[in-house]
Amino acid sequence: MYRSKTYLAIIPARGGSKRLPKKNLLKFHNKPLIAWSIEAGVKSKYIDKVIVSSDNDKILNVSKDYGSNIIKRPKKFSNDKSKIFHTIKHVLDREKKYDYVVLLQPTSPLRNYKHIDEAIKFLNTKKADAIISVREVNHNPLWCNVLPVNKSLVNFIKKKTKGMRSQDLKKFYKINGAIYICKVDKFLKEKGFFLKRSIYAFIMNRASSIDIDDNFDFMFASFLKKNKMK
Repeated sequence: MYRSKTYLAIIPARGGSKRLPKKNLLKFHNKPLIAWSIEAGVKSKYIDKVIVSSDNDKILNVSKDYGSNIIKRPKKFSNDKSKIFHTIKHVLDREKKYDYVVLLQPTSPLRNYKHIDEAIKFLNTKKADAIISVREVNHNPLWCNVLPVNKSLVNFIKKKTKGMRSQDLKKFYKINGAIYICKVDKFLKEKGFFLKRSIYAFIMNRASSIDIDDNFDFMFASFLKKNKMK
């Protein structure tokens, strides 16, 4: 609870994963990957309850061992085409007493409880209905473009961008997948976190923003964690 408002953290974790099989249970520095997000939610000063939603019994059992509440997700919300809205609504239909829902994806193991608490305080400071975490992009998209079939670079970079130093270009940010927070009623009404108004970006550093999608991401996150722990 923070300033009389309650926060429910939901960690969605399907059993299936094509790019990195069984990734939620892979050992990441001696703990299952999902454990890092559970512990971040449990250690948060402001999260009132942490729930893991999964279709996989092993994930649910491991999640319970690490201190999370669990909800078995129906198969209709557990395939590759399932939308996260339906997964979260399935939980919210059973947990009706919370003011805010906090989505913590298990693929962000370097996001910790301090980030969560800072995000909640930021949300309160902005008097926002929602916040979503972002990070600065590695490479400015103004230096990017699609290539034609013949690979020509004519007009690849816009005229006003040519000759500019990279440090003089405007900063661009991307969603990092680590933290999503939204008022429950707004989330249900607009069917998602990306509200039409009163939504702000919570900026995180690049090292804490790693989002594991494949084996390269997993190895890179392991490297960052190892060197961060020294």
